[in-house]
Amino acid sequence: MLRVQDIIFSYLKEVTIKNSSFSVQKGQNVTIIGESGCGKSTLLKLIYGLYDLNDGEIFWNDHQVLGPKFNLIPGMDFMKYLAQDFDLMPYITVAENVGKYLSNIDPEKKWNRVKELLEIVEMEDFFDVKAKNLSGGQMQRVAIARVLALEPEVLLLDEPFSHIDNFRKNSLRRKLFSYLKEKQITCLVATHDSTDVLSFSDEVLVMKNGEIIEKGTPKSIYDNPKNKYIASLFGDVNEIEIDGCLKYIYPHQFKIVEQSNIKISVLNCYFRGSYYLIEAEHNSNIIFFESNCAILKSTVVFLSL
Repeated sequence: MLRVQDIIFSYLKEVTIKNSSFSVQKGQNVTIIGESGCGKSTLLKLIYGLYDLNDGEIFWNDHQVLGPKFNLIPGMDFMKYLAQDFDLMPYITVAENVGKYLSNIDPEKKWNRVKELLEIVEMEDFFDVKAKNLSGGQMQRVAIARVLALEPEVLLLDEPFSHIDNFRKNSLRRKLFSYLKEKQITCLVATHDSTDVLSFSDEVLVMKNGEIIEKGTPKSIYDNPKNKYIASLFGDVNEIEIDGCLKYIYPHQFKIVEQSNIKISVLNCYFRGSYYLIEAEHNSNIIFFESNCAILKSTVVFLSL
């Protein structure tokens, strides 16, 4: 179990991480989501032991995570941390980068392991290509393979798919998270992408201004957001008063009806492939809803839940 207990951290005078606590069971995938600058990356670095805490403790089972004051080389042996800069060696091949920390005692076993990892990240065709000749997305996929090489007990991923083309992301996510579940590798992912959260997380931590403001399963947080900030992390959201109560409504939850208390005037219509996202005005406020067909500007329609 990973245990984070009442940790506080600051780079200078202003507190960056405020009195945060949570635990993660072995084999769980936990996603940390929040706006840029909320402290996601810093939290991962603290868990890895790259900084010294101002207060609090972090444990993996019985091992306390300690920072640079206590370790000549910062970081924990049982963890692997993938930063956003990848840190590949540019003048050696993809295979050599992935196999850098693998034993050379059995070369056949080593290179078979490298091929297995490159297949997971869909980079097997780049086995002998030097890292300096890769695109940013390709480098990121190689970096993911490299942190998996020694099968860490805990994997910390900071925006792991940020440079990867959209058409590859879904396949890569499925392969990577399936592999982590199969090997029972505990994983924490810092991201701003709701797809990482909803499809693959066992639990979600929502951060804002250095604080964990919400914890729960992806479904519970998505279905019952406590405020607009949390709801907006999952896409467009409408803040609307219904029967005297303030509600946070996603566009897909609205339905077009013949008559209701929600009368709107269409402002714009955006084609999204399988549906149209409609921007409309309601009581001088902007709201969004989805429609199966295009709706002309200035059209008046009624919505219900």
